[in-house]
Amino acid sequence: MIATPLPVETAEEALRVARALGGHRYVAGQLVLVHALAFDALDGPDSPPALAEAIAWARTVLADVEVDAASRDPRLQRAASTEEWTAVLAAFWTPGDAGDRVHERLLSRLGVLDLSPGTHDPFDEAEEDEVHPVLIDAGWELHPLSALDPERHKGAIQAYDEPILFEAARFEEESAIPQRRHLQELPVLGAVELLRGVDTDGDLRAPLVLWTEGDATYHDYVVRGVLRAAKISPP
Repeated sequence: MIATPLPVETAEEALRVARALGGHRYVAGQLVLVHALAFDALDGPDSPPALAEAIAWARTVLADVEVDAASRDPRLQRAASTEEWTAVLAAFWTPGDAGDRVHERLLSRLGVLDLSPGTHDPFDEAEEDEVHPVLIDAGWELHPLSALDPERHKGAIQAYDEPILFEAARFEEESAIPQRRHLQELPVLGAVELLRGVDTDGDLRAPLVLWTEGDATYHDYVVRGVLRAAKISPP
C-alpha cells in the first residue's frame, strides 16, 4: 500500500477527515473494528448517547469468562459505524477532565490485564505489527472504476486528463487477476495512539497518513474531495 500524508495538524482536523472518509459517494463499503476496551473506557456519566449500545456490548464481552480480554480473540472486536468510532476517537483526543477520565479508565484496564501501552511514537508504521490490543482498525473500499456512474461519479471520471486514460485504467482493473480493488486505511490505533496521539493543546504528536491501494488518480481525486469536505486545504 502507498502512504498518503494527510495535511492535518490537530485532533479536530483529523476527526473531520475521519468522518469524511466514510461519508462520500465513492465508498462501496467500510469495515471499522473497535475493541471492547475502547468502548469500555467511555463507560460513565459522560459517555455519548450514541455509544450506549456499544458500551453495553463491551460490558457483556469483558464480563464473559470465556473471553480473555488480553488475547487477540475476535469476539473482542465490534464493527462500528462512523458515528460510533469517531465518538470513541474524539473522547480520547479531546483534552480536558473528561478525556483524562477516559485515559485513566483504559490504563487501569490495561494494567489489570498486564498489557503495556507501548513506548513507540504514535502512528509509527514500523510498529504496526506489534500493536496489541488494536483498539481501532478503520478501512474503506471504493467502488470499482467499472461501476462508476457517468453522472453520479463524473468527477472521478473527469479527473483523468483524457477519456482514454480512464478507459485504460478501467480495462487494467477488469483484466487484473486477482481483481484489483481500491482500498483506503488509516494506521491501526492502539493504546499509544489513543493515549499519546494528541498533546494537551489538541495537536497531533506525529504525522497521520492514509494508506491506499489501487489506482493513484482515483485515490488522489477521492482524497482531495475528502479534504474539501473536512474543510482542510489539499496540499
